[in-house]
Amino acid sequence: MDLSGVTAALHARLPELGERMAQRIRSDVDAYQDESLIPFDSLRRSCTANADLILSHFHRAGAPDPSPARETGRMRAEQGMPLADTLHAYRIGFELLWSEIVEESRTHPEVSDAQLVSQSAEIWALFGRYAEAVAAAHRETAAELTLQREARRSALVEALFTGVISDRTTLWEAAHELGLPEQGPFAVVAAVAGAPGEEPLAGIETALRQAQLPSAWRLLPDQQIGVVALATPTAEQTCLRTLRRARARVGVSPGFHSLRDTPRALRFARLALAGLPGTGPGVARFDDNPLAMLVAAAPAEAAHLTEVVLRPLLDLPAAERARLLTTLEHWFAAAGSAADTARTLFVHPNTVRYRLRRVEELTGRSLSDPRTVADLGAALPAVRNTGAVPMDPGTG
Repeated sequence: MDLSGVTAALHARLPELGERMAQRIRSDVDAYQDESLIPFDSLRRSCTANADLILSHFHRAGAPDPSPARETGRMRAEQGMPLADTLHAYRIGFELLWSEIVEESRTHPEVSDAQLVSQSAEIWALFGRYAEAVAAAHRETAAELTLQREARRSALVEALFTGVISDRTTLWEAAHELGLPEQGPFAVVAAVAGAPGEEPLAGIETALRQAQLPSAWRLLPDQQIGVVALATPTAEQTCLRTLRRARARVGVSPGFHSLRDTPRALRFARLALAGLPGTGPGVARFDDNPLAMLVAAAPAEAAHLTEVVLRPLLDLPAAERARLLTTLEHWFAAAGSAADTARTLFVHPNTVRYRLRRVEELTGRSLSDPRTVADLGAALPAVRNTGAVPMDPGTG
């Protein structure tokens, strides 16, 4: 069947057809009604090009040219139009063009209804091929844009953590692009990666966003690091609950108010991570025990401190050594109260006092001296972290 007369007549009205297609799409697809998203002139040009493509198919031999269809898919992806809405609009435009072909055929006696019905199969197969071209180009472009956005976002997060961004205006721009407020409080999170490229906190940004906690993340070979905005009084506890569900080893910095302080907060988060006891999952806040975190971060210095402060106790037989060290730990936990220490150890307060005097005799240090208390407070976590001396949790 020859539709050349029909398509030639429609070609002569191509600008009008493009205009009507654009108006129909703008009217029927809500996503296309935003002029700031898709200007009407852009939509009209796209409709005209695609109508020209289909009508020209009937005058050319060979395979259809998918270029205009691919351009439509690419443009809509760049404009942020969802693929489903793009294909919906494409189908509306195609249906309008087919109705125009049918209507124009009424004025051409050589084209019968039976012939039109026969030709419709080819027309809709052509629509299918062009729709596939639109979808393929849209997906390819959307994937490229996603990679570009992720690369840009990752670079901005890296700049925050390295302190490259310090100018207030640039910090504001970075915060805006990352979806973070300009002012805190914030916290930095560092988590151990099991293998290079593995996310220990997979899906954490989405999980925090659902909890109304904006965040931005960077994956390093050995760690996943992020900065989290904690805008409400309950935000930190919500963040900690979310982190614990990930079942990873995580360190959390103290809160801070300016993104300019992100590099320092990262150091604190890593210190907290280094001070996390054991080898299994857990979340350690630097503020929970800052002294223990600092001790864990300097193992060589901590070992020397232990040698200087606790060597006389470490040389004792295992049972007595564990008893005295455990008593010291409980005494610190009880804020220096012999009575409270006795209750947690299930012993008499005089037993606690005797053990404390024994510590003083062995170390040559008085527990009433604040310097001694400070030294012991640093040396005890160092002993615990090395695992070299078992702490007996019993009643002694």
